[in-house]
Formats: sequence, C-alpha cells, structure tokens
Amino acid sequence: MGYAARMSEQDQSGATPEAVEATLRQELAHGDVVIATAKPILRHLLANVDQALFSDEVTATIRGMMRDLARQMLFHLAEVSDGGSDRAAFAEQYQNDLSIDLLDHAEFLAHAHAITIEAHIATRLSQRSGIDPVLSPLLQELAASNDEIVAAEAMNVLAAQARFMQQQRRMELPLTELPVELFERAMQVFDDFCVRHAMSGASAVHAMRNKHDPEQRRVARIKRLVSSMQHNAKRALEVDHAGLSIFVTALGMASEQARETAILSLGENQCARLAIGLRAAGLGQSAVEEQFLFLHPEITLPEGFDALHTDRAIAILSEARIEGIQ
Repeated sequence: MGYAARMSEQDQSGATPEAVEATLRQELAHGDVVIATAKPILRHLLANVDQALFSDEVTATIRGMMRDLARQMLFHLAEVSDGGSDRAAFAEQYQNDLSIDLLDHAEFLAHAHAITIEAHIATRLSQRSGIDPVLSPLLQELAASNDEIVAAEAMNVLAAQARFMQQQRRMELPLTELPVELFERAMQVFDDFCVRHAMSGASAVHAMRNKHDPEQRRVARIKRLVSSMQHNAKRALEVDHAGLSIFVTALGMASEQARETAILSLGENQCARLAIGLRAAGLGQSAVEEQFLFLHPEITLPEGFDALHTDRAIAILSEARIEGIQ
C-alpha cells in the first residue's frame, strides 16, 4: 500500500491529534527503514563489477564521484613523488584500487548519494516547474541587497551552486567540498592505501589539508546566507522561491536534522519525514501543503495535520534518528 493510500485511511479514522501523530509516526518508521537499508544495498550495487546489471544513473554518478576523489588524491601523490611529470598515467594506474577502498565506506556513499539526489531533484523541478537549480528568485534578491556582506555571500553561493551542478554532470566530487569528518576519513583511507602500496603519502596529505577550508564549502556558504536572513529565514523554506539547495539547507537547520537527511526526505517514500520536518521548521498546514504541491503534488496531508505542534514534530524527528545519517 502506497503512502497516499495509507494516509487516506487516517481521514476515515478521525483527525484527533493523537491519531495524526500515530499515522505520521508509522509512516516515518516505514520511511526510515528504507533509508537505513539503502546504504548496504547501494554499497553492493556499486561494488559489483558487472555494471551492465546496475546502470542506473544515480549509482553510476556515485561510482564516478568515488573515482574522481581517488584521482584527485593520486594527483597530489604524483605531484610530491616525482614532480607530477605524468600525473594522469600515475592516477590511471592506481585509481581503481583507491576508488574501491572509498566505496567500502558507507559514509562516502551516503554523502555522495545525498548530493546526487539533490542535483537530480533540482533538475527535475527545473524541468517540471521552472525552478532554476542555480539562480533562484531568493538569490537574486539577496545578491541585490544593500548589505554588502549579504550581497557578496549571495554571489559566492551563486557561483558555488553553478559549480556544483556542473560537477554533478561531470560526476565530480572535489575534495575541498567534503565535510570535515569525511575529509579526514578520506585522508585515512588514502594513508592506508599508501602504506599498502609501500608509498609515502604524508606530504600529499599535508598538501591536501592545506587546501581544505571547511568555511569555503558550498554548503557552509549556504548556511551562512540562510543565517544572515534572520527573521526572514522562513522564505528559504519556499522551494520555488529559494531553489532546492537553499531549501534543503534551511529545512535541515530549522528542523534540527542533518542536511543529508533533509535531502533524502524528498523521496517518494519519505513524505511523512518531509511533512514532519516542515512542521518542525515552523510551517503551518497551508505552507506545508504549498511545498508538497511542488515536491509531491499527488500527496494530501492527513486531516488535522495542523494539530501536530512544532515541538512535537521536533521530538518525533529526534526519536527517529537514522543510524549513520544523524
């Protein structure tokens, strides 16, 4: 039975606050099982050598991003080892082995999966609803702000977002865009790889660390921009006005969820998490329904959804944290 069908059953059983919360909890649990089991399945698909059997665009993109990460690290190693005389040949020799090492870590897959879904949904919204994945109305407004700091940050976000969409088309994942904990894990994987191949990777690791500035990451810039909006930050929760990337960032911040979880809540089987997340972010029923018109136009919220208070929505999400994501 699909989400819409299950939610329609609630309409027949009464719209008391308890009934609404029980229905949403049940749907949230169902969706969380899907997310929790996705990572081991994804790891299996990506590690399978018979790519013809698993040609789905998402898994192909994630595999490409792991190869790109490996290539970047090997380029740094070649640079410090022999002056980088033939970095491409050196990377080609070891790229497959290092990318397999990366594929063996669920954290990399989860991150790559989330941003791949982000780009795919942004593209779909552009095609279906004309929501620009790069230059949203909100970014245009902020870039024209009288506050020079806000305007500059908006322009930085615009440039970073344009690069992100281009990188996704090329199946690229820059080391400089990795969150701190993932960057450090990548350095650990790289160091283990070097030891296994009797190479010295210390200088390369030092060079990569010098180039990694967490505050210059695209997501960090978006978070700062949303924070700068202060009392107007709820405008970032309008996907048609803010654009998808700012929307999911604001949703994660306001609902106290990891950004990756906010992205995954946009999936077809995650409507309960999305609805609860939007309510936790402070949106009323009509505002939540407006966002569903863009993201899931076929879904109707249960009668009495507005009876779910913001604090209860936050509590429900806190109790349903997904292992490995939050």
